[in-house]
Amino acid sequence: MSIFLTDFARARLFPRTPRGNAIQDCTPEQFERHLNEHAPLKVLEGYAPFCKLHVHRNWTSTRCLTVPVTAQNRHLLRSAYEARSREELPMLVRWFEGVEPPVAEYLVVILYSREQLAREGTPIEADWGVVGCLYTLQPEEIPMAPVTMMRNALGVDEGGSGVPLDREAYRRSVEFWDANANWRL
Repeated sequence: MSIFLTDFARARLFPRTPRGNAIQDCTPEQFERHLNEHAPLKVLEGYAPFCKLHVHRNWTSTRCLTVPVTAQNRHLLRSAYEARSREELPMLVRWFEGVEPPVAEYLVVILYSREQLAREGTPIEADWGVVGCLYTLQPEEIPMAPVTMMRNALGVDEGGSGVPLDREAYRRSVEFWDANANWRL
């Protein structure tokens, strides 16, 4: 099985201007090579048949993606409307500023099949393409953010995958993301 780091994931995981909440101590080429040379600890089913998640022990100093919201840190939450690319519409997002999460134990790599990426206008030669990565303490997926689920349901033309909204998965997502948030420096 071959894996390719898509431009979409490359921009988010390895931004031109380095960020503390991106992958650390690793170039995009090293990351892609590691995924192709090291079998995952386990493979999780994704939210649709074309999505798989490969769980790898974190070989970098990358920190956890999320931080629990507490009475002590709630005042550090920020929000804004942002788009992931120039083509997408801005969506409401929130994050912490001024917190430092622990180093992640696992990198949970989100993969889409070659066929799905072609449907979304990103043809690749590899079997699978990286579209994202979760940095976690547990070897498990964290719920997809509600805004991502909504974007996916809007369809490929709006930056999503075209997978209809699963109301129960959405409720679980809201429960998790109401109690947790991403962080930025």
